[in-house]
Amino acid sequence: MESSKKHDMETLKGEVLHNQGNSLQEKFDRVVKLVQVLRSECPWDRKQTPASLAHLLLEESYELVHAIDENDDRELKKELGDLFLHVAFQVLMAEESGKFTFSEVFDALCDKLINRHPHVFGETVADSEQEVLKNWESLKMKEKGRRSLLDGVPKAMSELLRAYRVQKKVAGVGFDWTNEEGVLDKLAEEIDELKQATSKEEKEAEFGDILFTIVNYSRFIGANPEDSLRKSTNKFMKRFMAVEKLVAQSGKSWQEHTADELEVLWEKVKREQ
Repeated sequence: MESSKKHDMETLKGEVLHNQGNSLQEKFDRVVKLVQVLRSECPWDRKQTPASLAHLLLEESYELVHAIDENDDRELKKELGDLFLHVAFQVLMAEESGKFTFSEVFDALCDKLINRHPHVFGETVADSEQEVLKNWESLKMKEKGRRSLLDGVPKAMSELLRAYRVQKKVAGVGFDWTNEEGVLDKLAEEIDELKQATSKEEKEAEFGDILFTIVNYSRFIGANPEDSLRKSTNKFMKRFMAVEKLVAQSGKSWQEHTADELEVLWEKVKREQ
């Protein structure tokens, strides 16, 4: 029995190494077989669990988004592969424990998408994005037997995205501002409350309200707050690294530059970029 398993594994390794295939199905099968070999032959891969790989799955997702931000198609191709590798690992670990298979994952995905698009596959009429989202949330609650619209909002999301998800959900049922001016008025109100706060706890609470309101405003201008902040952070980093070069070229240390001198360098970089 042991020699038979060893022979099967050697056969599998040979297929991974030499049978690249031409069809999409063959290439998919090659990835699955590769993960099976790693689970069997690599000590590190063998000891992994769904939970132990969760943080790496998030890291790969961030790297994928970075490739998109950089408009780097070569890296995007690689990062999509890395992300799919983690999907394959999760499914194969589920198969090992008898929970579900790739086939069941694909069936569940197709069934869910068909069910949640009755305006495409059924008789429901939805002529706007808002109507589609409203139907989507209603169908999700019915499918999952949820009592609250906010049940199931992932706690592992970044808080910017979590706030955005919550606000989009409640807006989908009409619990929302009527226009962006109302949100800006609320933002001004929250800023005034922050100015009046005295204790650390009050200031923190009011600051949180300001962030929550800003996220709300992002929906009205059609921006995702996570994307907006990431772009601004990337822009700042690019400009700061340019300032670093200017400081190095000056022959003086950071400490030897006055605040006004650094501001001049900053404005120079802004004009040139």
